[in-house]
Amino acid sequence: MTGRNNRNQDRAPIYDALQQFRHMRVVPFDVPGHKHGRGNPELTQFLGEQCVAIDVNSMKPLDNLCHPISVIREAEILAAEAFQAAHAFLMVGGTTSSVQSMVLSVCKRGDKIILPRNVHRSVINALVLCGAIPVYVNPEVDKKLGISLGMKREQVAKAIVEHPDAVAVLVNNPTYYGICSDLRAIVEMAHAAGMYCLADEAHGTHFYFGENMPVSAMAAGADMAAVSMHKSGGSLTQSSLLLAGERMSEGHVRKIINLTQTTSGSYLLMSSLDISRRNLALRGKEVFKKVVQMAEYAREEINAIGGYYAFGKELINGDSIFDFDATKLSVHTRDIGLAGIEVYDILRDEYDIQIEFGDIGNILAYLSMGDRPQELERLVSALAEIRRRYQCDGSGLMDHEYIDPEVVISPQEAFYAKQKSVPLEESIGRVCSEFVMCYPPGIPILAPGERITAEILEYIDFAKKKGCSMTGPEDAEILNINILEEVE
Repeated sequence: MTGRNNRNQDRAPIYDALQQFRHMRVVPFDVPGHKHGRGNPELTQFLGEQCVAIDVNSMKPLDNLCHPISVIREAEILAAEAFQAAHAFLMVGGTTSSVQSMVLSVCKRGDKIILPRNVHRSVINALVLCGAIPVYVNPEVDKKLGISLGMKREQVAKAIVEHPDAVAVLVNNPTYYGICSDLRAIVEMAHAAGMYCLADEAHGTHFYFGENMPVSAMAAGADMAAVSMHKSGGSLTQSSLLLAGERMSEGHVRKIINLTQTTSGSYLLMSSLDISRRNLALRGKEVFKKVVQMAEYAREEINAIGGYYAFGKELINGDSIFDFDATKLSVHTRDIGLAGIEVYDILRDEYDIQIEFGDIGNILAYLSMGDRPQELERLVSALAEIRRRYQCDGSGLMDHEYIDPEVVISPQEAFYAKQKSVPLEESIGRVCSEFVMCYPPGIPILAPGERITAEILEYIDFAKKKGCSMTGPEDAEILNINILEEVE
């Protein structure tokens, strides 16, 4: 396998095929109904003729995402080479779809899977779909920052010994905050026990192309990885890649993907993956070197303000923080008396700066190829002014993001069980049958099958009052929650 230096990486077969199609005088008696934009002038004016003209249906010259044999197939082979994988699959349902296909490829009803509890909701959704049983490795929490860390080697080894019948180990690589586990060691432990190793690499696309980055999942020997190309890879929102190693059957994975992925794959999304892969393969090293330089500069400037803590590689401890993604600009805000979500709201509402997310104690500014130094200067200046204008006593702020769950029954069993809605305050001690989370980052505070505690309700109430965007329950206002009727 020749990887990113493959001589064909300057090709973009889907893009080339669409360019050729654009010059053909094809009369469209197929879907979509806007007929190259002619039937919807307002949409065409908004998106542009070039865009809607290639929003087309699958046809022989353009291949078919469900069973690719020509241009899509070639684009997937090029992606596999660029990402040093045995197989790559273009995904148009977001990395949520990639993560779910990854889990469903190795797990069936009753199988155990070892994973950290601070996973994205898409992982637990996959368990609801397939009926697998989670074995949680509860992450350590950094007491100052209040954030969950990576998976410790000792904890993974213990889980493998206690659950030798588990079929897989899943790792976040990296976490939203940029924390990386010792992925190579975890892969080795999983494989030695006859288990697969899966990586949710939604925030690690750049690991494959930048220099001096944490190890990528494929380089570490993982069996599968879900890669969110639209985050740091530059493709359109909702486009993603699913990577697989030599141990995975390409046909089996494709069969699993086709269970849930659309049969009408968007050529806008697929061409953006094709073009972005080419860009990363040819220019990724240079691009991400600049991103790291910008992030390091911003960390120094923000820490010089005082009150904030923009954390980085100094956190590395060789285990639960085995490595750190230097492109992540994660900033602890609690020492100026403000929750991260409060700083997030002030930046947007008063300074017209939209960062990725704010939670109870931290904010994240997501840096990538489209950012410029002058915009970072604007962010740094705004943070300095926010400290001057809004700094207060933060003694009433919560000091943690993660609460260890008590799992009573499997997510699938709880999700489909007989349930009832009760006021939040009456739910203590009962078993939850739905999700509750702040989005972003989409890590559940509660998941189906977990016991509701006073501490969890206190967290939910605090997050609501601070303005976190809460999602998951049937009750949009989250005044009530669904619980299992019969499980105490």
